[in-house]
Amino acid sequence: MNARALRGIAVAATAALLLTACAAPEEPPPRVSTTTAPPGSPQPTAAVSVIAAGLDVPWSVAFHDGIPLVSERDSARILELDESGAAREVAVIDGVQPSGEGGLLGIAVHDDHLYVYFTAADDNRIERFPFSGDAGGLALGDPQTVLDGIPKSGNHNGGRIAFGPDGMLYATAGDAGDGSAAQDLDSLAGKILRLTPAGDIPDDNPFPGSPVYSYGHRNPQGIAWDDSGAMYASEFGQNTWDELNVIEASGDYGWPEVEGIAGDDRYIDPVQQWRPADASPSGIAIADGSIFIANLRGERLREVPLDDLAASTEHWVGEYGRLRDVVVAPDGALWVLTNNTDGRGSAGPDSDRILRLGAP
Repeated sequence: MNARALRGIAVAATAALLLTACAAPEEPPPRVSTTTAPPGSPQPTAAVSVIAAGLDVPWSVAFHDGIPLVSERDSARILELDESGAAREVAVIDGVQPSGEGGLLGIAVHDDHLYVYFTAADDNRIERFPFSGDAGGLALGDPQTVLDGIPKSGNHNGGRIAFGPDGMLYATAGDAGDGSAAQDLDSLAGKILRLTPAGDIPDDNPFPGSPVYSYGHRNPQGIAWDDSGAMYASEFGQNTWDELNVIEASGDYGWPEVEGIAGDDRYIDPVQQWRPADASPSGIAIADGSIFIANLRGERLREVPLDDLAASTEHWVGEYGRLRDVVVAPDGALWVLTNNTDGRGSAGPDSDRILRLGAP
């Protein structure tokens, strides 16, 4: 699958995937050029297929030895999918207390362990579980706490976890409804955190003795790295701008003092910003020279080329509803997770689904 094929995703399979241009905001975002994949484009080589359907508030996708794993926010279930897309319950994560946007959120796999980020009774926390068994019979061993004490709320819980090219565990933590905490380096809220796989604080973290890697975030929910090691994060704004940021160690991204591109030297500006009605960006992935961003309220897959971070192309506008996560599968295809059963979407008989984008 190549970048040209992905840019034609929106017209793959049937005429039902034709895109419509979204309405421009009253004041166009500065330093951003947005286009849509045009109707009538040549038939792409990429295809859209359904991997799995009938999921219940799915939140994150990860792979263990090629086996797809899915977290469900409200049921607290970890599912494994077989080759037909049928789901089998691997475990129900103990201690998850779903409420509002909280529950079982991000998952990641590292060194034969499943890492989970979830909302508990008093906090958000990260635990890891050793795997046992093979496909069709995976099981999880006893949990080990990696990090606890991340502030929780009915919303703004962050929740994405991923391992960087340096082998460290990164986690996004929302401000839990307290914007001032995002600027408080003694709080874990409103931060991107960096830990060793065991939960220790790396010696080269920017703030000695602290898991804080960057701060001034409202509710970041997507993280990914390009081949050079540069880190990118998506972030929910409040009423004005959602953001795509390039993350720097010790960087202050401005919340709640600024939202979006402010031109204030005290803070790092996003490389892109969008109206929340057109975005609400959650999971992100990097493939074939582009950042792909799953958008909830905006109901679209946004593509940002790495060689022009001020440009973007929108796919599937309104076609599949709310999009929560996008990941690169072991075969290089993109998998996109819909999220229409989360209480804010319009759930249908097949909601929610995992869609695969790749060569037929």
